[in-house]
Amino acid sequence: MVKEFPLFTLERLAKKIGAERVSKEALVELRNLLLEIATEIARDAIEICKHAKRVTIKKEDIILAAKRWRK
Repeated sequence: MVKEFPLFTLERLAKKIGAERVSKEALVELRNLLLEIATEIARDAIEICKHAKRVTIKKEDIILAAKRWRK
């Protein structure tokens, strides 16, 4: 899996919302899940963009694509 999110950033986020400690394995899994979700949202946004006969993905495409993940 591509390593796009530094583990330190995810650890800082977890601590900011109340975690005292987070294992490296948990951070790696969180990173993998976030990248999976981001990839799916991007794929959906591409389809929305194509349907609208555009080549540029807009903010609205991302918002619409992300709605299925906000259940």
